[in-house]
Amino acid sequence: MNKKVLIHSALLCECQTLINYFKLKQDKSCKNFKLYHNNQIIIIVSGIGKKNTINALNFIFENFEISKAINIGIAGCKDKNIDIGTLFCINQKLKGIANTSLTTVDEPLNDINKLKTTLVDMEASYFQEVCNKYCEKIYILKVVSDYLDTNIPKKSFIIELMQKSFKEWKKLL
Repeated sequence: MNKKVLIHSALLCECQTLINYFKLKQDKSCKNFKLYHNNQIIIIVSGIGKKNTINALNFIFENFEISKAINIGIAGCKDKNIDIGTLFCINQKLKGIANTSLTTVDEPLNDINKLKTTLVDMEASYFQEVCNKYCEKIYILKVVSDYLDTNIPKKSFIIELMQKSFKEWKKLL
């Protein structure tokens, strides 16, 4: 079995650009998650939060050989000096991509005083935890979508943010 690059997102709109770019069709045999793949790449859309992320990743690692794992998604930001749409790599320093700190929470966070890191999301630490058991090349990429707004931004806005960021991290594939 050839090893594939795994891309994980919580929301379909976070990886729609990639699905279109690779012209992937949904694998309907997977009932609990949205799964797209070809010979080189697997995209899994888990849904938001800890349980969804862990379950989706366990499914992937039980059924596929993975060479590299990438989590791509949106994150809230407490620093209004950082532009919406800014791309960060959370767990590594990469040439041409900014690095910052992130907290993963189980409930939406809107109180800036409760956040000690720059960014906040609901999946990254669980992604890292599961992937650490199975592969060495792990990248957590986050695009700033809001300033701690508890409402999820519109799908079209997220797709636009992800399209713009894709050229910055495409080389990781």
